[in-house]
Amino acid sequence: MSPLRALCGGAACLAARARLRRAHGRGRHIDQVHAAGGDDRTRLVCDACGHVQYENPKIVVGSVATWGGKILLARRAIPPRTGYWTLPAGYLELGETPEAGAIREAWEETRARIALDALLGVYAIPRISQVQLIFRGALLDPEISAGPESQEVALYDWSDIPWDDIAFPSVRWALTHAREIGDATGFAPRRNPPGEFGDY
Repeated sequence: MSPLRALCGGAACLAARARLRRAHGRGRHIDQVHAAGGDDRTRLVCDACGHVQYENPKIVVGSVATWGGKILLARRAIPPRTGYWTLPAGYLELGETPEAGAIREAWEETRARIALDALLGVYAIPRISQVQLIFRGALLDPEISAGPESQEVALYDWSDIPWDDIAFPSVRWALTHAREIGDATGFAPRRNPPGEFGDY
């Protein structure tokens, strides 16, 4: 069953929500109201059933995964930042745990089989409404190859990482935090460096 239909049960709600999405995509809002329950933000509301359409940050999951001390990186084959190096990471899917999502992304982008052992960092990128959960992990074997979203993949020694060609600030943060933590256990997940919000 469609999650939209489960919320309302009516074709009118589906049509109204489609109109809300189209209007919002063009920058026009219809039926802006405050949500019930003391919400102090203006929301889009279905004019047929009253459903409040919340727009929340996207969750990205990924990993700093290693084999023999080398770090797994992928050169992006898709926008944004095509041709730049990144960690295997992507959007969390509906019904998926963050850990399962990070393992799936490693497979999809690098054909790597990995195991995770800790949450390394929680990074906020407000300008694009993202929260990134990056795990520390290890490859189960050294077999890697480029998936459909990668031009190439490689295992890098720290000194050989192509720092000038890193795709996103959060990749740099995660790599740096992984190096600082090393093999330690029982650490608190790291956060954005002070004053940094992922702008580049």
